[in-house]
Amino acid sequence: MIKYFDIFAGIGGFRSGLEKAGGFECVGYCEIDKYAKKAYETLYDTRNEVYYDDTRKIDPNELPDLDLICGGFPCQSFSIAGKRKGFSDTRGTLFFEIARIAAIKKPKYLLLENVPGLLSHNCLSFARRAGRLRPSSVRWMIALALHGRYDVVWEVLNSADFSRAELRQCPNPEKECILSDFIEKSIPEKYCLSQTQIQKLLSKEFQAERETGYIQPTD
Repeated sequence: MIKYFDIFAGIGGFRSGLEKAGGFECVGYCEIDKYAKKAYETLYDTRNEVYYDDTRKIDPNELPDLDLICGGFPCQSFSIAGKRKGFSDTRGTLFFEIARIAAIKKPKYLLLENVPGLLSHNCLSFARRAGRLRPSSVRWMIALALHGRYDVVWEVLNSADFSRAELRQCPNPEKECILSDFIEKSIPEKYCLSQTQIQKLLSKEFQAERETGYIQPTD
């Protein structure tokens, strides 16, 4: 069983895939957005798992034993849809929190995700100092940040090639796209919340979390 920590967890994209693959056990998660956290805790059983609301607050020495850190570090400062400030944007530096934790916990594996814009960004100062100026030197930025402890490989993947309901490209580039061009008319049941999950989201106890903080789930 591979034990992992889900950092920048969102609503559980990595966790969903790892649970489907089998052989993985989540020991904890970190997510700063309170609504994403609520969705995460609705979709998954998080009892007995450690939780952090900010990666910068994580003390690696307090984390349980783990074999893998997975997560999609913030992409806004690298995405072509944003201002592309890179490391000049605080969000762009949060990747180094993963490196900080990994340097102490020394997991066997890291599984990270970001946008393709990371490969074309001109802020790869780590790579420049190493004398590697090509866009693909993001590999060297990561390797240097992790102090050479890991072999780094990367690949650009399109989620639509894996039967996911996400393309992020206009289906008809000959005309202006509207929202209905992207919305599927028939959604498979596996993408829908169960009645139990819906009731949990609507419950008064769950809504009270907005004011009181985390409520320990009960059996």
